[in-house]
Amino acid sequence: MTLVEWAQRACAELELSEEIGKADVDRVLDLAKDAAHSVVRPAAPLTTYLLGIAVGRGADPAQAAAALSALAVAQADADGDSR
Repeated sequence: MTLVEWAQRACAELELSEEIGKADVDRVLDLAKDAAHSVVRPAAPLTTYLLGIAVGRGADPAQAAAALSALAVAQADADGDSR
């Protein structure tokens, strides 16, 4: 099973009507990577959860993910982290 297939099954289980595709999965995974590597590992699920809340409230998924990724990278830069 691919991650896209898993995401589609999870959406069906949660009765979410929107289709999820590879671009959506990639966006979430990229955000999780940025949060985990730039902040701390546990920031990955928390940050992606917060993205979900924002999108559920009407935020554009691409813009919100980009903003959160930038925030995470800026945090690493502020901490002087060279990851």
